[in-house]
Amino acid sequence: MDNLQETWVYLSASPLFHLTLTLVAFQASSWLFEKGGRNPLLNPVLGAVILVVVVLLATKTDYATYFEGAQFVHFLLGPATVSLAVPLYRQWRLVRRSALAITVSLLCGSLTAILTAVGIARVAGGSVEVLASIAPKSVTAPVAMAIAEELGGVPSLTAVLVIVTGILGAMIGPMVLTLVGVTDWRARGLAIGTASHGIGTARALQVNETAGAFAGLAMGLNALATALLLPLLWGLLF
Repeated sequence: MDNLQETWVYLSASPLFHLTLTLVAFQASSWLFEKGGRNPLLNPVLGAVILVVVVLLATKTDYATYFEGAQFVHFLLGPATVSLAVPLYRQWRLVRRSALAITVSLLCGSLTAILTAVGIARVAGGSVEVLASIAPKSVTAPVAMAIAEELGGVPSLTAVLVIVTGILGAMIGPMVLTLVGVTDWRARGLAIGTASHGIGTARALQVNETAGAFAGLAMGLNALATALLLPLLWGLLF
């Protein structure tokens, strides 16, 4: 029993354990997603987050210790994002033909994401600090956190809101688009990528390559548009 306890103490402090936990949690969630007929409510990212949180709480492991192992997966976010250029390259002819529609929809989507988030939070009585944290919630996490910090928000709160937004967008976004009659894969991809950044883009890629390409494009351009527009809007609103 003492040997088992010593082994667990060693494993729980090992970066390899937390790396394995992250991979196993995502693989288990992906398996459940496939077995459930790819039901959007069984989103693999959400499932993996829940499993990891349960294990960390059960073992009383702090985030800093966990991240020592998870940082290896975190490092791969960069190459994964760059790899989105592959489906975009394959769909480049469609992208060029849709340049005007992309520009208009991107600007409308970016402004809508900002104004609705800030408006709802303000009606709910949120402080200026909370409003600054929630405003960039539809942008990929590193950019959103930098924008929130510049506006006087709380970057850690922004990171949570970004993840929640991405998961919700991936879960219910396709259903909402179907309900309102949006069938064009280009439009569906743009909407998902603009509203729910990388997590939504990953979901779009699972469904259709064209949608994934346009979602990846929207994710990158929305980050740029929000970084330019939000500080200007913030100066007018506050």
